[in-house]
Amino acid sequence: MATTRTATTQWKGALLDGSGTVSLDSSGVGTFEVSWPSRAEAANGKTSPEELIAAAHSSCFSMALSHGLAGAGTPPESLRTSADVTFQPGEGITGIVITVEGQVPGISAEQFQEAAETAKANCPVSKALAGTTITLKASLL
Repeated sequence: MATTRTATTQWKGALLDGSGTVSLDSSGVGTFEVSWPSRAEAANGKTSPEELIAAAHSSCFSMALSHGLAGAGTPPESLRTSADVTFQPGEGITGIVITVEGQVPGISAEQFQEAAETAKANCPVSKALAGTTITLKASLL
């Protein structure tokens, strides 16, 4: 069964001096402020499209890796995944670095790296971001 998730942004003003809010409508977990300075300079307590992409990517990747490891008979005890999405004004998103550390009994570092590469290639968010360079750093704890 397909699912659809919705977020809504309310923006006021021009790009450079305007601001807005983005609400996570499907879950209802919150509304977050956004602005150009929070995107192109310091966050200053506000979010950005890139931070929201990083959240989506790190969670999707973790789910894909967990599923792949369990399917291979080596379910993880824990995974810690971060995604760093780099935004360059005038160019856009220039790259994503996924860093994952895992506690996975019964698996070698090489097997973990292979499982992580497979997750990176098959995670739906990675596929949606295929036009961007995605780098992976994977290690066992």
